[in-house]
Amino acid sequence: MAAVIDTAAQDRWEKEVAAAPVRPEPPSTVSGVPIEPLYTRNSLDGFNPDTELGFPGQYPFTRGVHATMYRSRLWTMRQFAGFGTARQTNERFRFLLAKGQTGLSTAFDLPTLMGLDSDDPRSLGEVGRLGVAVDTLDDMRTLFDGIDLNNVSVSMTINAPAAIIMAFFLANAQDQGVDWKQLRGTLQNDILKEFHAQNEFVFPPEPHVRLVCDVIEYCAREVPQWNPVSISGYHIREAGSTAVQELAFTLADGFHYIDTCLARGMDIDDFAPRLSFFFNSHNDIFEEIAKYRAARVLWAETLRNKYGARKESSWKLRFHAQTAGCSLQDKQPEVNLIRVAYQALAAALGGCQSLHTNSMDETLALPSEHAVTLALRTQQVLAHETGVTNTVDPLGGSYFIEALTRQMQQQAGGYFEKIEQLGGMLAALEKGFFRREIADAAFAYQRDVDAQKKLIVGVNAFTEAEQKPLETLVVDEQVEAEQVASLGKLKWQRDAAEVACVLAEVRRVAATRENLMPAFLQAARARCGVGEIMNALADVFGRYSGVARW
Repeated sequence: MAAVIDTAAQDRWEKEVAAAPVRPEPPSTVSGVPIEPLYTRNSLDGFNPDTELGFPGQYPFTRGVHATMYRSRLWTMRQFAGFGTARQTNERFRFLLAKGQTGLSTAFDLPTLMGLDSDDPRSLGEVGRLGVAVDTLDDMRTLFDGIDLNNVSVSMTINAPAAIIMAFFLANAQDQGVDWKQLRGTLQNDILKEFHAQNEFVFPPEPHVRLVCDVIEYCAREVPQWNPVSISGYHIREAGSTAVQELAFTLADGFHYIDTCLARGMDIDDFAPRLSFFFNSHNDIFEEIAKYRAARVLWAETLRNKYGARKESSWKLRFHAQTAGCSLQDKQPEVNLIRVAYQALAAALGGCQSLHTNSMDETLALPSEHAVTLALRTQQVLAHETGVTNTVDPLGGSYFIEALTRQMQQQAGGYFEKIEQLGGMLAALEKGFFRREIADAAFAYQRDVDAQKKLIVGVNAFTEAEQKPLETLVVDEQVEAEQVASLGKLKWQRDAAEVACVLAEVRRVAATRENLMPAFLQAARARCGVGEIMNALADVFGRYSGVARW
């Protein structure tokens, strides 16, 4: 028999609350969602725990995608790393693996992210600065030298030239004697969020989405354990979105990739199990947990009911989380350690499959070895000392968590309807809908910070007059000269006729509906640069200067 709420006790509590002092601003989440003073089962009218909550590893996966979650296997500890040359980043990879990291995550420099070779005039001053410079297959070989790709999972955060970088990675793995069917890892390869938030696009949306789906299609056949796309809300949140905007826009991007793959004649169950996600983990612990739970439910329901996926693995939303870079502050940077620890706790309680914890000095420079070690130790303490991993979904059934989860599902559904009303993903993108929504949310948040309605320790509250500067990593200016010289030597020594031939093949295939991955593999082996291949594609696709209408 269901318990009955003690109405006398509730009446007494309500009178005490009414008589208590009231804070000037009513409490709300980081995203500005009002929070009630108390949540009871009355907050969950009609809630059915059997159907809405269920069991871990079972539809609708509210409580996690695996039956035993961290009791059987911890999340992958995957610290984001990359700077300077491929040799320097290889040394950092080895350092992190020696410290106990369980997966690699590659950060590329801005020229590589934008599809430029290091010797391009537009790359001047940026080579190796904010990530590793990768121009050719030789750089990829150096990057993973001595690292057993049979046993180490690799993530690569790159989007516009992602298919080309993937071709470099596959060619290198093959040269190492690694069976592609054994490769495990993730390529970010999510171009839609670039149009929403980050601006690292080169071609118009439609051909860019074609490249994403070329990788999905190719990997479904040839690299079956690889995640060919990491549908990313992280950068949407970093641009200033609310939690529910991050959730809704990310899933909407995923649905568009599915629609594009289905239009090619692909079977949903042949590729959906390898679609993965990448979410932000911000400061509001409970809002973040609810976001992850809502994402799993919405994805499962849509894949099963709308797209007709038959495999349970197609219904499961698996995600990597990264602590919120936008929450880090250059004032009292050691306090960032505390922020990151709480954000990591939210990701673990929300059921992430892998996690990156930001370093305390990332607002000042690329992470130092000391800072990145502390960031990794944050995950290790969380996993081994806090008890978070002892039971599955410890907050499941909380009135507050379940009410927030349900609310997020409903609000995300409203965004899905709005996108459809605007004509679908690409039409909404061209009309500036996503950028406008994110900009409005970012403005509202900053207005509250400026008015001290939201307090940020060390910035608009609890400030310090004097601060001791942190020792930060400095990338030697000689790195750029070294990379450009190495690239110049390679271009001089390679077979120019072969390069011209394979780039002509890239142009030919780009003008058809054929999958471009085989042509990219040929270009990789001919030692073509990322920029040269991107230029060949631009000859066919054209270049895109940005959203046409706001």
